[in-house]
Amino acid sequence: MDILPKIPDYLNQFIVEPVTDQFLGIFDLNGRFGVLFLGISCLVAYLLFRVRRHRGLTDASSFWQFLGGSRVNFHRSALLDYRYYFVRAILKVALVLPFVGLVDPYILRSGDFIAFFTNLWGARPQTGETLALTLLYGLGVFLVNDFKHYWVHRAFHSKWLWEFHKVHHSAPVLVPVTASRIHFVEKIAERLATAVFLSAYAGIFWYACGGEISRYTLFGVTYLVFIFNALAANLRHSHVWLSFGPKLEHVFNSPAQHQIHHSDAPRHFNKNFGTNLSVWDWMFGTLYVTTSRPEPIRFGTGRQDAERYLTLYSLIVLPFVETGRKLRKQRWSRETKPEPSGSTHS
Repeated sequence: MDILPKIPDYLNQFIVEPVTDQFLGIFDLNGRFGVLFLGISCLVAYLLFRVRRHRGLTDASSFWQFLGGSRVNFHRSALLDYRYYFVRAILKVALVLPFVGLVDPYILRSGDFIAFFTNLWGARPQTGETLALTLLYGLGVFLVNDFKHYWVHRAFHSKWLWEFHKVHHSAPVLVPVTASRIHFVEKIAERLATAVFLSAYAGIFWYACGGEISRYTLFGVTYLVFIFNALAANLRHSHVWLSFGPKLEHVFNSPAQHQIHHSDAPRHFNKNFGTNLSVWDWMFGTLYVTTSRPEPIRFGTGRQDAERYLTLYSLIVLPFVETGRKLRKQRWSRETKPEPSGSTHS
């Protein structure tokens, strides 16, 4: 009898509040799904539609068709993405945050780095917070975060982590909310990597400045994140081809480049891991540049997965099943591998 009154509070904490906050996120500029950034992306797409229609470069009879029409936006995969967008909010509260909370005490924070360098070299005089410093600090945070994401993303394309990242790549059609089609294991890795990298950067920067420096923001959002989200970031997960051209794409990641990353064509495999910047791809040999001429692309992970990733179960549980299968297969392979001639059992 004592348990019953607690059930509404439990449901409210783990279901109602997360889903409500996720929905209200469309009015928040801290994420790319804010109505402002969605609106800008739609405007850019509409301008592209008008230009290409005028030049006879598109067969789309309407802007809706240019965006993929019902074939894309109401595809079973897209409908799953819309549902998963809210389910992921529940997974965040129920699984991601508790796990990160367990590990967080063991991660060095900015204060630990400041204390270390203070003991090593002594305290630094305070420089004071100036506009130049806040801009520089914000630039550093942006670069460190983008660099971190490149390597986390690349790591999840490796053999033992691929099944979790495959959840994102399994989408046969791309809509803006496909960006949230991320497995919670990958989100845990991203959050922990962010804590490690940004704590180190902040500690070093703040020590050099003799005190904490805040980031310059636009409308409450770190200014570079605001700028890049405003550059039609939502078109990365869409069927609207927008290339920045080979020269710019050595530095900035275009929507077309990320669409290449989602291609199931072998020539596109393991290319364009960057999020906002493609300079990391350029530096580490994974760059693929595009032109204004759209390439024929089929999204997804091949015909063998066409019907496998169309349920919430497949997005959440299947990666564990497939990873377990790989582990068992490798163990079986080791146990049945013929021993070298002349070897003896212990």
